[in-house]
This record gives sequence, structure tokens and C-alpha cells, in this order.
Amino acid sequence: MTSTLKPTRRGFLQSLSGLTAGLASLTSLQASAQTGAQANSDKRPAGAKYMGDFAAPKLNKVKVAIIGVGARGSGHAAQLATIEGVQFVGVCDVVEARAKKSAAVVSKFGHTPKVYYGDENGWRTMLAETKPDAVFINTPWSSHAPMAIASMHAGAHAFVEVPIATTLKEMWDIVDASEATGRHCMMMENVNYGREELLYLNMVRQGVLGDLLHGEASYIHALRFQMENGDSTGSWRTFEYAKRNGNLYPTHGLGPVAQYMNLARGEDNFGRITSFSSPAKGRAAYAQKSTKLTTPKFKELDFKGGDLNTSIIKTALGRTIMVQWDETTPRPYSRHNTIWGVNGVLAGFPNRISVEGITSNYHKWAEGKEWEAIAAKYEHPLYLRMGELAKKMGGHGGMDFLMLFRIIECLRLGEPMDQNVYEGCFWSAVGPLSEKSVDEDGSSQVFPDFTRGDWKTTKPLKIIL
Repeated sequence: MTSTLKPTRRGFLQSLSGLTAGLASLTSLQASAQTGAQANSDKRPAGAKYMGDFAAPKLNKVKVAIIGVGARGSGHAAQLATIEGVQFVGVCDVVEARAKKSAAVVSKFGHTPKVYYGDENGWRTMLAETKPDAVFINTPWSSHAPMAIASMHAGAHAFVEVPIATTLKEMWDIVDASEATGRHCMMMENVNYGREELLYLNMVRQGVLGDLLHGEASYIHALRFQMENGDSTGSWRTFEYAKRNGNLYPTHGLGPVAQYMNLARGEDNFGRITSFSSPAKGRAAYAQKSTKLTTPKFKELDFKGGDLNTSIIKTALGRTIMVQWDETTPRPYSRHNTIWGVNGVLAGFPNRISVEGITSNYHKWAEGKEWEAIAAKYEHPLYLRMGELAKKMGGHGGMDFLMLFRIIECLRLGEPMDQNVYEGCFWSAVGPLSEKSVDEDGSSQVFPDFTRGDWKTTKPLKIIL
């Protein structure tokens, strides 16, 4: 992948001065990193609106259209159809059978969506004909940005699967489109709606950990087998993994930790990232030994992406976050989901807590029944209100349904989204920034400031009742 960040003598000198200037120089360092594709990003265009705490006008009925109803999108369609206030107006997929199947499912709940299929630009026709209020985009990564931008310019709020985009230029284009149109563009990070993540957010907000110091976030999920799954996710992601070397899928772990720390929300922000990848061995070996590959050319790919990537983020306040990604190694699933504070640690996989004054002995983890007793005291109000229904509705243990429910609830109540457009871009920016860092043997990369300095005035995510 060709990065949009070009090293320059000026940039080097500015970075060097930052070493002695400390935290006060962070803003200028971010500005110096915005070269090439981001040359027009320093100043918000005339008439554009900062979207950090943006709340759109209330919608009694939310006209919903969906693009992509494969394994992921079909689940979203089925769940959205059950939520009060939704009016399904359009279903689109390039595959006729998938589009018709999802349309039939949502029709069982009283909806009469128009169905679009067979044309790669059918989604554009759907936008023009159905005029949706909200578009849900569940397609391969390369189409996230153009579909989200077109949806916003068509007057719809855009809700995009992770990552929000794959290049920094695309992320800036999304920010500019959202600010110009006054439409939400939210990356659908479902893990922020998991029970443990909501619980730990509530505990952090109540000051249980005191000042925060460090976080650990990951997506470790053995998914080599997807190379054998026809036209599903693995059929196109495999090519991404072959040609790109970095931390390509960071947001499931990073999203919750970033919101614990209030990154890009008044208190702190992303500073810089250093990244290293392991050798690339596992996927090539799996492709060679597999007898079930649905795409034989996978055996011929030169896999450049390391099996495991480890990245370290340093924030404006000097906090650190370790972010790992590994979809290759045969081992149990983990997101780490760990947050350090001066009073102790909240951790996941397995769930465990050690907090001075709360757990019985901070030399021993509170797990099992003791963890559940603590959780009962600090359970997030949203989970108390909707958790049981979410579990029944399903989708990664209920987090998918809870996310979709909150999207519709925010649109109907005229409230800000739980994740704003800038968070989606910051979290996704780990992808291209880590690629550049890996390519430069771990050189430190500065995050562009997608908020143009306005993160300082953005409110922290409130504890939703």
C-alpha cells in the first residue's frame, strides 16, 4: 500500500523539536503530519459544521436502507426490522438471492422495502429512489468510504461497518462530507455495546480506577478458515491480508479503551503510534495445506502481512495503549479489553478485576462469583434496561442488537450518536499509520487531528440511562 504521508526535512525538524517541547507541541506535530492527501485538512471549509456533539433533528419514523446483506448485513437487516420506529425502504446486494432473502425477512415485520440487485451501482439507484434517512453499509472495506460519502450527500445518515475506511485520505473525505452535509457518519463498532465494555466504562466514569494510565486492546481471532468460505468475508479480506502489513483490524479492541480514556472527547487525544509485525508465515502455510480453498489463487499469493501485529499508541497526556491484531494463529479468541488506573486494573478474557478498596486482595484477581458481585453493583444502566432483550435478539451475545437499537433511539430522540465520525476515523487510522510504521521499521507516526483541534470542546460519552 502506498501511504499518503511523505517524510520531509521540515516534518523531521518539527518532530525533532517536539521531543523537547513536550505535550504542548502535539497540535503542531499533528499539523505537520497532514501532508499530501491531507493538505486541505488544516482549516474547516466555509459553511462546514463540527460534528463532535452533533444531534440531528428528531425523526418519528426512520426510513432505513441497507447496502450488503451477506453474513453481516443480513443479521443487521433482520434486527433493524424489529426495532420500533424503523421503516425499511430499501435492500440492496449485488447477489439477487441475498437481496430477496433479506427483503423477505424484513417483510415479515410489516415492511415493504424496494429490492435492488445485480448491478454494482444499484445502491446509488436505491438512494435516489427511496430517499432513506439512514443507510447501513455492510460491504467490503474498499467501498465503505464512497458509499458513506454518497449516502450523506443524498441526505442520509451513514452507518458503516468497521473499519470506517482504509486510507487517511478517505477518512478526511468522510469527515469533510459529514461536516458539509450535517449528517452523521458512525462506524458501527459493536463491541462498545458488550456487557463487559459497558460495565468497565461505567466503573471508569465513577472514578473506580482513579487516573487512567494504560490500556490493552486486541482482535485475536483464528480466521484462516475463511479462505475456504466461498464469496463470504474471507474471499476478499484474504487479498487485504496478503498485500498489506500492519494492524488492519484494530477497532474492536481499541474502540472501548479509547472511550474509557475519553480520547478525542475533551480530556485526551491520540498522539502517535509505533508498530511492528511478526514474520508472515501462517496464512501461506494454511493455504498450501488446505484442500478446501474456493479460490485456488490463494495458494499463489505472496502473503506480506505479518501473522501478528503489535502497536503502541501514546496519547496527548502520555498514556499508552497496546493494540494487537492476529487472525492467523490457532489460539483462543481475545480482545484483551484491559484498562489500568492508579487504583488497579479492569481486564477481560477472562473477566477479572483488581482494584484497591473494592476487591478483597489486590494480589489476587477477582473472578467468577466475586467478579459478578462487583458487576451487579456497577452494571451499566443501558445494559440493565436493554441487556436481557439484547441477549434474546442475539448478534455477538446481544451487542449487535444493542448497537442498532441505540442508533435508532438516538435518531428518534434527536441525541448525539454514541460514536461520532471523528472517533471512527481515529480508531480506523491505526490501519494505515501502522502500515507506514512497519514499513519504516517501527518509526513513530503522528495521528492527524480529524477534529481540527475541536476535540478539546467535545463532551465525554455520557453514561446512557
